Amino acid sequence: MSKSGKTHIETLAVHAGHEPDPATGAVTPPIHLSTTFQRDIDGAYPRGFMYGRYDNPNRHMLEACLAELDRAEACAAFGSGQAATSAVLQALKPGDHVVAPLDVYFGTAKLLKEVLAPWGLQVSFTDLTDLDALKAAMRPNTRLIWAETPSNPLLKITDIAAVAEIAHAAGARLACDHTWATPVLSDVLGLGADIAVHATTKYLGGHSDVLGGAVSLKRADEFHERIRLIQGSMGGVPGPFDCWLLMRGIKTLALRVRAQSANAASIAEFLAGHPMVEAVHYPGLPDHPGHEIARRQMSMFGAMLSVQVKGGQAEAMAAVARSRLFTRATSLGGVESLIEHRKSNEAPDSATPDNLLRVSVGIEHADDLIADLDQALRG
Repeated sequence: MSKSGKTHIETLAVHAGHEPDPATGAVTPPIHLSTTFQRDIDGAYPRGFMYGRYDNPNRHMLEACLAELDRAEACAAFGSGQAATSAVLQALKPGDHVVAPLDVYFGTAKLLKEVLAPWGLQVSFTDLTDLDALKAAMRPNTRLIWAETPSNPLLKITDIAAVAEIAHAAGARLACDHTWATPVLSDVLGLGADIAVHATTKYLGGHSDVLGGAVSLKRADEFHERIRLIQGSMGGVPGPFDCWLLMRGIKTLALRVRAQSANAASIAEFLAGHPMVEAVHYPGLPDHPGHEIARRQMSMFGAMLSVQVKGGQAEAMAAVARSRLFTRATSLGGVESLIEHRKSNEAPDSATPDNLLRVSVGIEHADDLIADLDQALRG
């Protein structure tokens, strides 16, 4: 019997993909560093493993774990979130059309514009929170809608069920970048998405010490086989130790994400009333445009927020420099809180406001984080 069923996410995070080592009984799985595996005399591989680029026991466990967390039929692990994103987009064909959000992770936009568009993929960027605009962007050759919810960095909320309906009516798939919400806060495949993509570097790893990515698919169909072909042929796979670290991090995923989300909600509420703050982007605030949709499709509102500081870019960057507990760094999802002036890390033509700071909230005490932000903003 599958462990997924009705099992709660806290239990799945601890047990999915895990079995005691059959050779030793070890509760914590060993790290299988071997890149190659012994054949039988007849040339067969009865243990299921041939070569590290195609599979490895640690990667096999990780993929089984993530498939259960996402309530998916299949999962393929990659060496980074960008490798996972690339695999989904490369599984399409030259001439296929993709609809992506205007407020999309800048790395995804760069990949689409500078790598895959010259290869022959057609791309339209539109506001996925506007369903009429999305319908207008659809073409006869649209094969994929790429969604982020919450989006990076403005935390816009996409109605996954509504967008999935539009995608399926057009014969397209819906892929959702699930990095920020994680399986703890939202079941995107259950809401109608066909594909969940993770930068496992972030919340799934949770400790800022391992790169990784994953693609979970609702159905183990021909698209899944195409993803597998790209995974093995192009070789953007995680190493055994990376997989082992991710499995270790996932055990505390639910506890970390819920604590981080509770902290972020307190911080967002504080910042919304701060005299040095122009705007707070956080779907947990009642006046956020996507609040009702987020409340419907998320169990909590996440641990990411962005804030626009009064005084423009100079004051925003000065506030970052004055922070003491928030580390000035580009990433998210770790146990430590991070802050960055976002536009400095994006392309010069980025639409991100000059005065916007992106904040990844960690597991520190909320009162300490609030006090640090207060002193940083006041100067």
